[in-house]
Amino acid sequence: MCEIFCFNSNTPKQINKCLECFYNHSEEHPHGWGLATMQSDEFVINKEPIKATCSQHLKNILSNPVVGKNVFAHIRLATVGEIISPNCHPFIEADDNNRSWMLIHNGTIFDYPELDKYKDKENGDTDSERILLYIIDHINQFEKSKNAPSTIKERFNLLSNIIEDLSKNNKLNLMIYDGDLTYIHSNMKDTLFYLKNEDGFLIASTPLDDDENWKVVELNKLFGLIDGEIVFESDEHDNEFIFTEEHEKAMEEFLKHSVRWEND
Repeated sequence: MCEIFCFNSNTPKQINKCLECFYNHSEEHPHGWGLATMQSDEFVINKEPIKATCSQHLKNILSNPVVGKNVFAHIRLATVGEIISPNCHPFIEADDNNRSWMLIHNGTIFDYPELDKYKDKENGDTDSERILLYIIDHINQFEKSKNAPSTIKERFNLLSNIIEDLSKNNKLNLMIYDGDLTYIHSNMKDTLFYLKNEDGFLIASTPLDDDENWKVVELNKLFGLIDGEIVFESDEHDNEFIFTEEHEKAMEEFLKHSVRWEND
């Protein structure tokens, strides 16, 4: 699968050391890397379909200070979709009210037919990009019905319902950002951790250092963060994802094909 990373704070901080530790995990996640930062209320996204430790572009980025309040990173172990740039995370899409949404995903959608209709609309061919398009459609429908932009709380409640439904029979570790709120969700044990300190929140698929204060993100809940603080927390749902032998066989079969694509 993949690994995901988020930094959320009330003031811009330099986080090169954390990112370097995160991207060093790419030996086991070699199919692409991505980095998203907010600058002047706009997303700046860099990504490539190559191993992070082999990317000269990423080395150039990390040779300068990476500073921000909201920073997201991803390294890909492909399970759905070819190893091409449009399939690298983060994904970004605007809703009908011109709000930009960003999503990164660690997991796989095994069972959710409603996403299939987005196969002809997405730029790549990943289930992750389809999740974002599905969310955007629901946001647009809600705001059209309301005849006004949604509030932060309304968006959180809407995503809580969407993500609970999506998480049935699917691994859904997500980080989403809508320009105001950072959404965090995990539904598989010991696959997402956080560290809260004076700098803000660090959230990653595995702890990035030996700090004993890293904790597991609470399972089966959606959290909303602003300025380094949890401002919303959903009720707990029942859709914990358990990785089975059938899932493992499906992953192994896909990885055989991905090696072939890399060697073509």
